[in-house]
Amino acid sequence: MTQAPTYDVCAVGNAIVDVLAPCDPAFLEAQGLTAGSMQLVDADRSAALYAAMQAGVEASGGSAGNTVAGIGSFGGRAAYIGKVADDQLGGVFTHDIRAVGVQFDTPPLPEAATGVCMINVTPDGQRTMCTFLGAANQLTVADIDAGVIGTSQIVYLEGYLFDPAPARAAFEAAAAAAHAAGRKVAITLSDAFVVHRWRAELLEFIEASADIVLANEAELAALFETEDFDHAAAHLGRIVDIAAVTRGAAGSVVFGNGGRDRVEVAACAVDKVVDTTGAGDQYAAGFLLGLARGLSLEGAGKLGSLAAAEVIAHWGPRPMVSVEGLSKDVALALHD
Repeated sequence: MTQAPTYDVCAVGNAIVDVLAPCDPAFLEAQGLTAGSMQLVDADRSAALYAAMQAGVEASGGSAGNTVAGIGSFGGRAAYIGKVADDQLGGVFTHDIRAVGVQFDTPPLPEAATGVCMINVTPDGQRTMCTFLGAANQLTVADIDAGVIGTSQIVYLEGYLFDPAPARAAFEAAAAAAHAAGRKVAITLSDAFVVHRWRAELLEFIEASADIVLANEAELAALFETEDFDHAAAHLGRIVDIAAVTRGAAGSVVFGNGGRDRVEVAACAVDKVVDTTGAGDQYAAGFLLGLARGLSLEGAGKLGSLAAAEVIAHWGPRPMVSVEGLSKDVALALHD
């Protein structure tokens, strides 16, 4: 018999501190940046971009880190595995993630710099990201805590970590530990550029090791090299137990039962989109927590939509209020 889980979700990801600032399209053009993209930069480029940006707001981030912070805002139980340095930003990240109730015990690196992501946000809420990974991409198999993994209902893997080979090996170790303990493995594709770089390897990992996949439309198109959404979404639904594809204002599509079950989930309305940073991360928070607590595909998708709506209505990638408190129905569903 599988032991009752200590955590709803344990996430493995890039531990990053975000710096967010407003900009106009001319700034992106002047900096040679593609609107809406994410690219990796070195320390010098990161520092130069920081100097050119408008006054920014620092916030602990990282895709999977944002997700487990969101799970905490629902009253869920979460753990996190990610690498920071023993520096000021590493201390900020560690404090912030523990402050929202997430278990985080990965030892910091003594000689490195904590990862940082420069995020420029245009007036339409679209974000363009330049990430210096620093310590974040030095996660290894040795950092995978099989004890924490084994007591987590779902283990969530951040696609951004697929770039460095040691981190990919850590993915394999985390997935093996999860399945050995009878747990589920989820992965987010994270970014279309990641998918373009590692399409074959990602597909191989998904088919061999993933039970749940989260993606957006662009990532889905890159994975199957087609703009035919229905064809690609159905394909993804067939190769994993559960798949969720987000479509911005059009909501999301969720598949289960080998693709035979398809559920359309509407997006929650917001008065104004301020900053889309973290929208996918918070959708994942609601969706994964819903699955961990035994909700239906539709119920999990609705939690995802609720969390995404909260985060795009303000600056920053993490909830500013208790998402659980936004809906009595949510509270009842999660604690039934």
